[in-house]
Amino acid sequence: MVNTVSPDAISLIMANPSPDSSSSEFPEIVVQVLDLKLTGNSRFRFVANDGKMKLDGMFPSSLSNEVNSGNIQNLGLIRILDYTLNDIPLKNKKYLIVTKCEVVSPLLEAEIVDEVKNEETGILKKPKLDLEVNNMQGLGIVLKPKQEMFTKSAAQIVHEQTGNMAPSARMAMTRRVHPLVSLNPYQGNWTIKVRLTNKGNMRNYKNARGEGCVFNVELTDEDGTQIQATMFNESAKKFYDRFQLGKAYYISKGTLRVANKQFKTVQNDYEMTLNENSVVEEAIEEGTFIPETKFNFVPIDQLGPYVNNSELVDVIGVVQSVSPTMSIRRKSNNENIPKRDITIADESKKTVVVSLWNDLATTVGQELLDIADQSPVVAMKSLKVGDFQGVSLSALSRTVILVNPETSESKKLKSWYDSEGKGSPMASVGTGLSPSSKSGGRSLYADRVSLSYITSNPSFGEEKPVFFSTKGYISFIKPDQSMWYRACKTCNKKVTEAIGSGFWCEGCQKNDDECNLRYIMVAKVADASGEALLSFFNDQAETVVGCSAEELDKLKSQDGDGSSYQMKLKEATWVPHLFRVSVVPQEYNNEKRQRITVRTVAPVDYAAESRFLLEEIAKMKAS
Repeated sequence: MVNTVSPDAISLIMANPSPDSSSSEFPEIVVQVLDLKLTGNSRFRFVANDGKMKLDGMFPSSLSNEVNSGNIQNLGLIRILDYTLNDIPLKNKKYLIVTKCEVVSPLLEAEIVDEVKNEETGILKKPKLDLEVNNMQGLGIVLKPKQEMFTKSAAQIVHEQTGNMAPSARMAMTRRVHPLVSLNPYQGNWTIKVRLTNKGNMRNYKNARGEGCVFNVELTDEDGTQIQATMFNESAKKFYDRFQLGKAYYISKGTLRVANKQFKTVQNDYEMTLNENSVVEEAIEEGTFIPETKFNFVPIDQLGPYVNNSELVDVIGVVQSVSPTMSIRRKSNNENIPKRDITIADESKKTVVVSLWNDLATTVGQELLDIADQSPVVAMKSLKVGDFQGVSLSALSRTVILVNPETSESKKLKSWYDSEGKGSPMASVGTGLSPSSKSGGRSLYADRVSLSYITSNPSFGEEKPVFFSTKGYISFIKPDQSMWYRACKTCNKKVTEAIGSGFWCEGCQKNDDECNLRYIMVAKVADASGEALLSFFNDQAETVVGCSAEELDKLKSQDGDGSSYQMKLKEATWVPHLFRVSVVPQEYNNEKRQRITVRTVAPVDYAAESRFLLEEIAKMKAS
């Protein structure tokens, strides 16, 4: 048996990444095995050495018996009969997978650094003393003396390392765990150890290819790197109950692809798909805990740029109102799903409506309804920003909602609200903004039309409501109309006087000693082209009138002749405003008419108004 390595063996392997082992021209490749170690799943890593170059390699599980029996050892020589050379693009290196080999020599006494043969025997010379090694340097030989640890087989090393450990710890020792940051779609087999930090609901879908179900999870490793994993149909049913929030898992045999930016929820360039053949094993040695949810809050007054953006946002706010549960019919399958709207505010003194769906509407939503009079603080993660009424928020299946969380942000917001915010006037964040298909927070100076354009087209809104922006002056507010209604303090729905005392809310199904007054008024608005009757709800009417409905009611009741009340309404007239309106047809007393409802109202920005008029003049000249 010749104890030597093949000349330039590593160079031969690099030059032939996928050789034909059955070919008669398959080269003679003998290398020395260095740094042999167990990596998991009965696989062993090693470093192939030819005296000049080294290459990271691996023995698959099919060769594990050769290693465990001691045939293949550290510092031993093997002849490679078949192999594959894999690329690792992110690390810019190659990896040798030995699929077939035979033992040439048991362990040598030293690592081969340069190959030198005896001219007569061809046997590699070995140093016996350090003095010999120094004297042989002149011949181009540099050998490292044998170390005691190399005399042990891999099986002995593994046994010593794991013999006294608990079964779960021994199981962990056999795994080669990859950090999430190292994964890419071009890798072969891998195993990750992650914590389940978010679990979405099971969702049903229907498309051209048929029906199915899907759910997503968010996984985090010990380095804090996150990745989203998706399961469809059979794999979704298989793993849905197995995945439990806060537990740790070993996961393997999944696939990766470049993340779809439109749907990704974590900061990772890749996303994972688990199929029926994927392996998900709970890490028993790791305890269960509810992971701390990390937030990156966006102030309510800064939500405009996120409208209709694929990026999800986190918000925190004080609950102002909670609606009763509504039933919404889904267009795709006519299924009725529960919905509940909550209104929150923050230190920017802006409010926004958050829509909760499905389980969130019936669980967290009901909890908020029960304690709404206590003005709870809610922290919400992963919300979609929409353009309803300018800016709105909508919860998704992956949304996380914490009620009165014990965080510094929550305590600071609650302290502000109790000391200052409760008595401060609040305005909707959508005020002055209009819906936009791409860029949230578009100015009301866009898509401007005149009132006559709206009133001269009675067909507007027959299929669905249409929206316009317009500028006008309130020319008349009828003082003897029913300008407000008694509203529930929790859900803002209309209440009736209860038998005995108090007020009954049909939506909340409860009595309350007090109620609020909320505007619902009609005013005549004029511009250069004509006039139209516009309907105003509470927030918009407060902006126009300049006071709340309760304050106006006090003026009306305290002033015997009503002069102060009428003067307040007169002060609101002939002030220019920008309006965003919705238009729908309605039938009243068998007569069809338009219902024009003000969705947002804002004061005129005269600089922007001047630019708008100059642009209109330029367009007229060009035409």
